[in-house]
Amino acid sequence: MPETSLLLFMIATVALNITPGPDMLYVIARSVSQGRPAGIVSALGIAGGLIVHTLAVALGLAGLMVAVPVAYEIVKYAGAGYLVYLGIRTLRNRRDPNAEVPITQDNLGAIFLQGMLTNVLNPKVALFFLAFLPQFVDASRGSVAAQIVVLGMLFNTSGTIVNVGVALAASYTGGRLRNRLESPAILRWVTGSVFLGLGVRLALLERR
Repeated sequence: MPETSLLLFMIATVALNITPGPDMLYVIARSVSQGRPAGIVSALGIAGGLIVHTLAVALGLAGLMVAVPVAYEIVKYAGAGYLVYLGIRTLRNRRDPNAEVPITQDNLGAIFLQGMLTNVLNPKVALFFLAFLPQFVDASRGSVAAQIVVLGMLFNTSGTIVNVGVALAASYTGGRLRNRLESPAILRWVTGSVFLGLGVRLALLERR
């Protein structure tokens, strides 16, 4: 890729990654409610999901979302259902309200998988990668698939740095809130509501 194209790609990548979206809201919700480790692991889980999307574009699998509309709908509603499930599970949690982590008893491995699934099951991410990454590929410079993988990893690295930064800031804010709120359960309700909202938003998204 020419240096000019790479510079334009990185500028666009940074601009896109600092723009608040569903992934960032998910990281914020996890960080505020469960603290720094959960927020960072959620960001890494989202990074894992983006690796899957990158490979799907490189291998041509993401094209199924365009060629087969029902595939898009299946992934969309699976993702929406999963987010709604997380939201309901969070809202129904009945742990001790004075506990340090009042939201879920998930370990970090489970949180990583949840972050990854919320990203993988968002077909809008697949369509975005399918439309965005090939614009910066130059077929005369070698393997198209390899170039897409490199571009995807650059995008992912930038996004992960941003999301980890967001996790650190949000977890600090969450800690301050827990110290001030009479009932930490309020954070559980906020987090559950964010998950539910993301699920409903995904279910209502129209395929473009």
